[in-house]
Amino acid sequence: MTKAQLKSISPLDGRYANNTSELTNIFSEYGLIQFRVLIEIRWLQHLSKIGKIKELKKFNKKTNKRLNDTIENFNISDAHQVKRIEKTTNHDVKAIEYFIRKLFVKDQDICDFIHFGCTSEDINNIAYGLMLTKSRKEILLPKMQLIHRSLNKIAKKYKSIPMLSRTHGQTASPTTVGKEFANVLSRLTSTTQDFKQVEILGKFNGAVGNYNAHFAAYPTCNWPKITTSFIKSLGLKPNMLTTQIEPHDWIAKYCHTLIRYNIILLDLSRDIWSYISLGYFKQRLNKHEVGSSTMPHKINPIDFENAEGNLGLANSLLSHFAEKLPISRLQRDLTDSTVQRNFGVALGYTLIAMKSLLKGIDKLEVDKIVIKKEINESWEVIGEAIQTVMRRYGVPEPYEKLKKLTRGNTINKEILHNFVNSLEIPKEAKIDLLRLTPSNYIGLAKELSKEMKLKQ
Repeated sequence: MTKAQLKSISPLDGRYANNTSELTNIFSEYGLIQFRVLIEIRWLQHLSKIGKIKELKKFNKKTNKRLNDTIENFNISDAHQVKRIEKTTNHDVKAIEYFIRKLFVKDQDICDFIHFGCTSEDINNIAYGLMLTKSRKEILLPKMQLIHRSLNKIAKKYKSIPMLSRTHGQTASPTTVGKEFANVLSRLTSTTQDFKQVEILGKFNGAVGNYNAHFAAYPTCNWPKITTSFIKSLGLKPNMLTTQIEPHDWIAKYCHTLIRYNIILLDLSRDIWSYISLGYFKQRLNKHEVGSSTMPHKINPIDFENAEGNLGLANSLLSHFAEKLPISRLQRDLTDSTVQRNFGVALGYTLIAMKSLLKGIDKLEVDKIVIKKEINESWEVIGEAIQTVMRRYGVPEPYEKLKKLTRGNTINKEILHNFVNSLEIPKEAKIDLLRLTPSNYIGLAKELSKEMKLKQ
C-alpha cells in the first residue's frame, strides 16, 4: 500500500484501491475531464461536418487529426493544465473550452465555435452518460457474468445433493444444494437483462432546453435533428424535452435496477453465511490466514460479510441518486452536480462486493457428511408427503393427525412407518410412502436445477 493510500480518507482509494482501480479512469476527476474534452471536440467536429454553418468550414484532415490526437493522447498533464485554468475561471467546464482554444490560437474562426450553443449541463450530462455506459459495459456486466458462471458451476456440481431446507429457521421439506443456487442464478439473470436494457439518455439543447441561442444565431438550421445525430453518434439516446438539465429519470432506473441486483447478491451472501454456520459448507483453508486474533481455530466467512457490508453502502448511495437526481428546482439547481460526482463511489462499493463474493464462492466446498447426517435425522419432514397423500384418498383430518404425530415430537423412521401402515389407503400408496426418506423426498429439485442454463 502506497503512502497516498495509507492516508486516503475513503477506503475506495485506500484499503480497497486495488479492487477499484478499473473505475479510476472513468469516475475520477481526471476521467470526468477527459470525457468533457471528448464531447467538446466531437461537437466542434460535428458542427464542421454538417455543412450548415458557413462561418465554420469543414475541417481538413490535418485539423481533424489535431483534434483526434487531443482526445486519444489526453493524459494527466493535460488534466493538470485544465485544473490550472479552472483556478482562474472558477468554472470547470469553461476551463475545458479554454484548454481546447489553446490548440487553435491562430484560428479564431474555429475558436468561436468551441462550446457553441452549449450550457455546461449539455457537456456534463453526456459525460456522465458515457461514464455509466462504459462502466456498465466494461466492468459491471463482465463481473456479473463471472458471478453467474460461478453460481452455475455450483448449481450443476451439487444438483443431486439433498439438503434440508430451512423456513423460518426451522427444518422444512428437503431440496438440493444445486437447486438453491439455481434459484439465485435465475433471479440474477433476469435482473441483469433488465440492467442491460436501461436506455442511457442525453440532452444537448442549450440553456433551458429550447435551443434559444442556436435558433437566434442560425434560425434556418434544424437544431433538433443536428443534436439528435450528435447524441446518437456518441451511443446515447436523445432526450428532446428537458429543462437546462436532462431530468435524470434514466439514472434513477439505472440505479434502481442495480439496487435490485445488489439485493439479490446481499441475500445470497447472508444465506451462504448461514449455511457455513450450519456446517453445510466448508471454506478451503489458506494456511497463512488468521481467522481471529485470539481464537486460532476460526475460519470466518469474511468474504461474504465484506460483500454484505459493501452492498449495503452501494445501495444507500444508489438509492439516494435515484431519489434525489430527478428532482431539480424549476429549470435548474446545482444540487445534482456534487451528487453525480459520487457515481464512482457507489459502483466502487458494488465492485468490491462482487469481487469479495466471487472470492468467497471460489473457496466453498459442500460438507456432505454434515448435510447427510442432518437430513437423515429429520424424518419429520416426510409428514408433509404423508398428509398430502392422505388428502388424496379422503382420510379424515390428515393435517391434524400429522400435526399431532410430529409437531414438537422426536420422529424417526419406525414411528412414521407404523403410522403409514395404519392408514386406510391403497397398498400401492403405502409402498410409495414407505419408500420415502428425507434424502429422496426432493420432488423435482434435480430437474428444476437442470432447467436453469447460463444466459450469456
